[in-house]
Amino acid sequence: MPTIFTHAIVPLAIAVAAGRGQISPKLAIAGAAFAVLPDADVAGFRLGIDYADTWGHRGATHSIAFAALCTGALALVWKEARNLTAFAFLAFAMASHGLLDTLTDGGLGAALFWPFDNARIFAPESPVRVSPIGRGFLSARGLETVLSELRWIWAPVILASLCVWGVRRAARSRG
Repeated sequence: MPTIFTHAIVPLAIAVAAGRGQISPKLAIAGAAFAVLPDADVAGFRLGIDYADTWGHRGATHSIAFAALCTGALALVWKEARNLTAFAFLAFAMASHGLLDTLTDGGLGAALFWPFDNARIFAPESPVRVSPIGRGFLSARGLETVLSELRWIWAPVILASLCVWGVRRAARSRG
């Protein structure tokens, strides 16, 4: 899995690219929280849930359907999540977690298509070093993970975000 910081950068960069008129700061923060939330499934290890189980790590909580269900539940209680842009943003923010996990070089892959298919999948290429859990993050392997995330996720996401932001800004100043 990428680090929680890397999971959060995707919705935050999208919010910057979209601008405050589309994605409010509150919504951006909710998106970052939603992007990190699927890894709460690691609590299952202490409850005896096996990694490869449907509700194990990178299982159902990492799926596109789970992201849509959680977004729907949030929209029931939070008015700001009830428009199409907000709903799509939040659902994508959470779904991005499983998508990023498919880019890592370890683990079992992510069950992106649960409940229709429990198969754990990886992207065709897996260039991102899988993050160690716990204190292992402060090791040489943790540093390798961060450097790999900076190269393969942060740099492209930030560059794309800034490009979109720049195009929006130029269009606004022209017109």
